[in-house]
Amino acid sequence: MKKEQIKLDVNNMLVEMVGKEHGISEETIDDFQEKTSAIHQKISEDKANGEMGFMELPKQSKKLISEIEKEVQKRKEYKNFVVIGIGGSALGNIALQTALNKPYYNIDSQKRNGKPRLFVPDNADPVRLKSLLSSLDLEKTLFNVITKSGSTAETMSQFLIAREAVAKEIGEDELSDHFIATTSKDSGYLRVIAEREDFKTFHIPDGVGGRFSVLTPVGLISAAFCGIDIRKLLEGSADMAERCSSSDLKENPAYLNGLLHYLAYNKGKTISVMMPYAHQLKDMADWYRQLWAESLGKKVNRSNKKINVGPTPIKALGATDQHSQVQLYMEGPHDKIITFIEVENYDEKVKIPEKYQDIEGVNYLGGHTLNELIKTEKKATELALTERNRLNETIILPEINEYTIGQLIYMLELQTVFTGELFDVNYFNQPGVELGKQYTYGVFGRKGYENMKKEYKEKPTHNDDWII
Repeated sequence: MKKEQIKLDVNNMLVEMVGKEHGISEETIDDFQEKTSAIHQKISEDKANGEMGFMELPKQSKKLISEIEKEVQKRKEYKNFVVIGIGGSALGNIALQTALNKPYYNIDSQKRNGKPRLFVPDNADPVRLKSLLSSLDLEKTLFNVITKSGSTAETMSQFLIAREAVAKEIGEDELSDHFIATTSKDSGYLRVIAEREDFKTFHIPDGVGGRFSVLTPVGLISAAFCGIDIRKLLEGSADMAERCSSSDLKENPAYLNGLLHYLAYNKGKTISVMMPYAHQLKDMADWYRQLWAESLGKKVNRSNKKINVGPTPIKALGATDQHSQVQLYMEGPHDKIITFIEVENYDEKVKIPEKYQDIEGVNYLGGHTLNELIKTEKKATELALTERNRLNETIILPEINEYTIGQLIYMLELQTVFTGELFDVNYFNQPGVELGKQYTYGVFGRKGYENMKKEYKEKPTHNDDWII
């Protein structure tokens, strides 16, 4: 194993550590090896047929990477970079920025080293967007508009508002200097607009959905503009892809973790908590939450049988949430798996001063480091959960850098697909999300959605007696 390879420790998911009632036996895992091999074969065939687009991303063309890097050099004068997108078009950008750039990057020019500040107003909230646009020097601001279809209501609304603001402040003739369009190569409304406005365009591969798109231009462009080494990011994901090329459960961390989650779900552990012990990784947990929820939460299986299945993903943060959520994890229902993310070497080492030696409740801290404290907090929480027979596991990162984050992203994406195969669901669609979108289209008067507007207007009225 390479020095910087991430590791998966699943000991605390097993019978030996948490007991027979809640734990999973090695025999049960071995019993799934044949099915795992069959799923592996299916995934490999689907990849060969172009149906697993995310699996192709680690080895993207050098031409694309060079094109992104060239664009960064070409636009070095910009001081602000704004991502206009929502869901999968936003969360990956945020996760990479939080993980791989220093905390407070936006307010510390030395940490930015000439790179632009990053803003991702990932919502249709009017106060948030107006406040952002009014706070920026738009002449020094570059926007990346991200939507494959070009019809995402929140994204296109934000784009129209931003476009108007830029046009008013700088002029219509300068628009193309301030917008990039990241969209479908051959179709979609944003594609039409980009061609009309002469925006620089990058393409989202057709076979890659939003929540699997962080290693496409969706996530790579903002990362590159903000100084993240996207080549190392892709190298890490490629190395994890190689590790996961085996169908052997004891060699493939994505498959093993997916199986354990599936088996635990069938034992009533329907909630998946991701709890990193590094503030830099808090938004990776947010990204994982969308990946897991939209991919696995499904009403029907592939045979159209109603199953209403899917683990509920929860994000937590160590050690912060030891003081909020861990009480529930320790003593509440036995319905959770806790996935810790542990970092062996933090970017900084901070010593705790030796003061107040006469105060017993404080003097024991002096001479230690915050690094020791947060690591001990994690191991203590892990031990306490295990003693209470609570399922938990740990993903171990030697350190946080582009190479290890690339590995983590690919592992979790493949883990999601493998788990979806075990549940026998379509992990690439999201029909539950689409219905709400269609009602919005109807109310706003989009052609073809008139019936949805009618349904919306005929919705049951609320009884005033129950509005108190």
